[in-house]
Amino acid sequence: MVIKPKERGAAIGMRKRGFSYSEILKKVPVAKSTLSLWLKSVNLSREQKQRLTQKKLDAMKRGWIKVHQNRVEKTKIIRESAIADVGRISKKDLWLIGSVLYWAEGTKEKKHSVSQQVSFNNSDPLMIRIFLKWLKESVGIKLEEIGYEIYIHENSKNNVANVIDYWENIVEAKINKTYFKKNKLSKYRKNTGIDYFGLLRVNVKKSADLNRKIAGWIEGICKNCGVA
Repeated sequence: MVIKPKERGAAIGMRKRGFSYSEILKKVPVAKSTLSLWLKSVNLSREQKQRLTQKKLDAMKRGWIKVHQNRVEKTKIIRESAIADVGRISKKDLWLIGSVLYWAEGTKEKKHSVSQQVSFNNSDPLMIRIFLKWLKESVGIKLEEIGYEIYIHENSKNNVANVIDYWENIVEAKINKTYFKKNKLSKYRKNTGIDYFGLLRVNVKKSADLNRKIAGWIEGICKNCGVA
């Protein structure tokens, strides 16, 4: 190793004044391994150590902010591209979308319940709106044939007025009933307090035959997809 007394002296002097390795290397262009060897015996004051620690934390924070910004921008580009992929929704598209949506979230006829009415449950307001659009435009259900019920945990009783107002704005109709669930809320739930609006059930009156027809549509989708 070639001794560089001038560079070594400058590096040690800067380190004693509390400069970081990266700051020193900008002024003293040597290998980092050489710099470490020169500075291993240099002790720093508590204030100098605190400054270097804060400098590292600030650099990490800037890195996190940059990563976050990149992720936000990447997500925006992906979402905008995905939205463009969808394009115009035809009447048949809406009919198929609603049928599959009911398959996933609706109440089906069972052997022990052979006259099950059409009933759809969800907490996602956009999903509720899509389902209502499907009922009105694809199935021909009238507004007066639809009823609404809220299911919410009983420890949210003090917020029930806001919850009712929230769902009535979503469906643009009056809520018929509110039921309080007695089961304990999980401590891991995030949608609690003022951000918790429970679940909305959409019921179609006298709709057992419609439920059977929907079951046929779902079966038709399966057969035409080649999975049944």
